[in-house]
Amino acid sequence: MSNLTQVELLWLESRIENRIRFGRVAEERILDRRRRVLSFAPGSMFAFVRWMSNDFGTVVSRIDILRAVATGQRCSTVPYVRPGGEVLLRLSGWPKVERVLQLIDAVEALGIDPADAAPDYWHHAHNRLSVNEIPRPYTRSRHQAWLHRGRVMMS
Repeated sequence: MSNLTQVELLWLESRIENRIRFGRVAEERILDRRRRVLSFAPGSMFAFVRWMSNDFGTVVSRIDILRAVATGQRCSTVPYVRPGGEVLLRLSGWPKVERVLQLIDAVEALGIDPADAAPDYWHHAHNRLSVNEIPRPYTRSRHQAWLHRGRVMMS
């Protein structure tokens, strides 16, 4: 049994698109032209975007920012993610998904990998966006505080 969190990605043109927006992939397995399985180490964060349409338009537009869990840890189930993950952000509907993608872009614009951002920030963004409020921006000083907190906890 692997200690990695596995995410199945599927791409069917104009129908289904499951993709990773950010995250450090520990392993990749190609199943066929349309399917891959990416694996993430316990504790690592990643953003999983799902989109699906039918003949009438978009039926699913969702983003989940998750932290990979170790074997035996509690986790939430998420379609296409085994065994699941710790949910930091979970939003659906294109306007909210688009706003999260913009927040991710803003973190990257600071020169910070979103996978290294403070998990609390993604919780904050989830809480604010879920009630149609604007989240505070992620800043370098907030990131430095997060890194300092990690060093203090390790001491």
